[in-house]
Amino acid sequence: MAAACALLLATALTGCASDSVERVNIAAAADLRYALDEIVSQLEADNPDVDYAVTYGSSGQFLQQIVNGAPFDAYLSADRAYPDQLLDKGLASDPFTYAVGRLVLWVPDGSPLDPTRGLGILADAKRIAIANPEHAPYGRAAVAAMTAAGVYAQVEDRLVLGENVSQAAEFVMSGNADAGIVALSLVLSDPMRDVGTWWEIPRDTFPRLEQAGVLLTDSPGARTLRDAVVGPEGRAILARYGFEIPGE
Repeated sequence: MAAACALLLATALTGCASDSVERVNIAAAADLRYALDEIVSQLEADNPDVDYAVTYGSSGQFLQQIVNGAPFDAYLSADRAYPDQLLDKGLASDPFTYAVGRLVLWVPDGSPLDPTRGLGILADAKRIAIANPEHAPYGRAAVAAMTAAGVYAQVEDRLVLGENVSQAAEFVMSGNADAGIVALSLVLSDPMRDVGTWWEIPRDTFPRLEQAGVLLTDSPGARTLRDAVVGPEGRAILARYGFEIPGE
């Protein structure tokens, strides 16, 4: 009888273990919205015992949330400076560079503005969408590019600031802005690919958008995510969305 009970208990415990799911909370820069969704979808298919919950937003806002104790397991920033701050504070480990972002001038279909003429066309735009430069690396890059082109002072009062670069792109897509300076990775996504035209802003006109990540816990699922992002399949997906891949 005791042996039978022990067998039943072992079976029950085994069943509970197999039914348990590890939840991995990820804070990710908004320019990753579509590329990382693909990577995570493949990860979950390969690892059914792990649930990846991704929150997309501004890299700078995530930094403050993490410093204040937000329970994320991994952080993928749109720059290197924010992850470095967490490393300096002893709040993160295992830094990795996963991509270099690219910046584009984007206008909706039917616009009289021709983005291939460069940033000078912004002089004829009533509303220009960018990410908020106070906490979004793509917003700071947009300001730097406009400054280099000599148009920033002229259009500063016409800027419409998104909380992150994805929201800035949505302003253009919805018609709430005449033009936007946004991430190439977003305009190459399925929802945005065929609703506008774009021109890539020269990379020597803004600070390099070297995108880095860190682990915030020693979660096995977080390490698996990191390996997937920097692995061959993850790099291929990122490249397809227009990211430059370090070392390639």
